[in-house]
Amino acid sequence: MRMFMGEYSHSLDAKGRLIIPAKFREKLGETFVITRSLDKCLCIYDSDEWEKFAAKLEELPYNAAKQRKLTRYFLSGAAEAETDKQGRVLIPQNLRNAAGIDRDVVLVGAGRMIEIWSRELWEENITDEEIDQIAEEMLTDGFRI
Repeated sequence: MRMFMGEYSHSLDAKGRLIIPAKFREKLGETFVITRSLDKCLCIYDSDEWEKFAAKLEELPYNAAKQRKLTRYFLSGAAEAETDKQGRVLIPQNLRNAAGIDRDVVLVGAGRMIEIWSRELWEENITDEEIDQIAEEMLTDGFRI
């Protein structure tokens, strides 16, 4: 399994291109998928993880409205991408708008995927107090760190 981890700060250039850190590029492969995600960020999936994710969406019952909306949300925002020779990827304008990304971003390794956050939203995302509370709740539910 390819595990993405770490946090990297970068800025979009004037054309909306973003440098993907070398450690992430090595694991992504030649082509990958960028799409909207939950929490008002974007996600990058390598081809294998994207296929697994898309297959799970396909398994959802189409006759249920909530499942159709969820499938539309992820698939309509998806864009196949690749890095150029300088390690940059073009983030489509509709995806930048969806995540509130203007210039400064944070790329976050999140296990099977990479998240792309606007710097402002990343800094507001989770406080230390909130993490302590979440960890405490999970520990009472039988989760062990």
